[in-house]
Amino acid sequence: MTETPAEIEKASFRSDVTVELVKHSAADSDVLWAARVSTAGEQSLEEITKDPERSKGLINFLMRDRHGSPFEHNSMTFFISAPIFVFREFMRHRVGWSYNEESGRYRRLEPVFYVPGEARKLVQEGRPGKYEFVEGTPAQHELTGRVMEDAYRHAYEAYQEMLAAGVAREVARAVLPVGLFSSMYATCNARSLMHFLGLRTQHEQAAVPSFPQREIEMVGERMEAHWAGLMPLTHAAFNANGRVAP
Repeated sequence: MTETPAEIEKASFRSDVTVELVKHSAADSDVLWAARVSTAGEQSLEEITKDPERSKGLINFLMRDRHGSPFEHNSMTFFISAPIFVFREFMRHRVGWSYNEESGRYRRLEPVFYVPGEARKLVQEGRPGKYEFVEGTPAQHELTGRVMEDAYRHAYEAYQEMLAAGVAREVARAVLPVGLFSSMYATCNARSLMHFLGLRTQHEQAAVPSFPQREIEMVGERMEAHWAGLMPLTHAAFNANGRVAP
């Protein structure tokens, strides 16, 4: 269908991400009944109604000795809005994850684009495999914002021109950059989320250093905050044992 001028929107720019917990079945007690079935059989059902605080030692033991499967018997679904390049990194995580992302084939993509905020470190120093990011100068931040916004506007104008001429959305979207915001639902369990967090966040308690891109770390931090509220004992054990997924 040909787009009409009334449907054309101007580009807008964001430096943040959106992470909402939209659905969950996740509690520390899920870890306990799943673990105790191996020794208690049907009596493990009693753990569903007991206070998990009394068994936090078992959760820590399972985490420490990497008995991972009891941490899989739960589910969290997040709505995430972030730049496309974040989702391309996200989908390297396949085990224990399910994704559904908005489609540029079936809807006109909204002109919302990512521009780094002032706190985003811009300059990479050091050789590959051994580098760090440092603060950018005011001039570098001004240049980055100006150049990115100009490029985004030009790309979206080209996209709109093609749509207005009757070109299919699935073809026209090819001119859009990976800084475009997309949205998706991502569903995981605590074990798969812990593996994600171990790789995509930096943390002082991590036994294995990680060097994530800041934008996916922003998503990870918000997901972790939701999870910590649902499973505080499991989250504490994860931190206490070096933030290594069991």
